[in-house]
Amino acid sequence: MSDLDIYKKQNFGNRVGFGERTALVIVDFTVGFNDPAHFGGGNIDAAVKRTVGLLAHFRNTGRPVAHTRVVYADDGSDSGVFTIKAPALKTLTETAVIGQIVPELTPVAGELIVRKTQASAFFNTGLAAWLLQRRVDTVVVAGCTTSGCVRASVVDAVGNNLRTIVATDCVGDRAMGPHEANLFDMGQKYADLMARDDIIAALR
Repeated sequence: MSDLDIYKKQNFGNRVGFGERTALVIVDFTVGFNDPAHFGGGNIDAAVKRTVGLLAHFRNTGRPVAHTRVVYADDGSDSGVFTIKAPALKTLTETAVIGQIVPELTPVAGELIVRKTQASAFFNTGLAAWLLQRRVDTVVVAGCTTSGCVRASVVDAVGNNLRTIVATDCVGDRAMGPHEANLFDMGQKYADLMARDDIIAALR
C-alpha cells in the first residue's frame, strides 16, 4: 500500500474549494529569502517569478492582498526561541535591505504588509481581523519557505476557519525534499493544492 493509499483509505485529502471571497497572502518573499547567500536557494526564485502573474490577477480583479515580512527590533528585544534556532533572522530589521519585499512584488496602496516575528502570518498579527473585515473566507497562499512560514501560515489559516489554497508553483523552499514533503502533507490535511493558472481560471 502506497503512502497516498493510506491517506485515501482514511478519507484524507478532500477538497475545500473556493468560498465567496478570496484573498492572496504572499509569505516572506523578501530579498533575503530570495538570495541563496542569506536564506534562499532551491526553487524560491522561480516561485517569486510565478507569483508576479498571480499578484497581477488579484490586483486586476480588486481582491484583497496581504504580504508578510519577518521584522525584528534593531536591538533584538523582541527576538525569542525562533532566533536561537536561526540567529541570522535577527538581521531582518525594519530597514535591512534583505528584509524588504522583492521589487517584483512591491506592495501597492491598499495592500496589507504584515510584520511578524514568528513563522505564521497569523500569530500575534492583525491578519485574521483584516481578512474578516473584508469578508474573506478563502485564502490563496504563495511564498516561502514551503516547509516553514508557508506551512505555519496554512495551518493557522485553517485554524481561523479559512478555506485555504496553496499555489504550488508560487511557493518555494531552499531544499526540494522539504518542499515536496510539505506540499504532500498540506494537501492531505489542510489545503487544496493548485497551480497558479488553475487558480486564476477558477477565480474567473
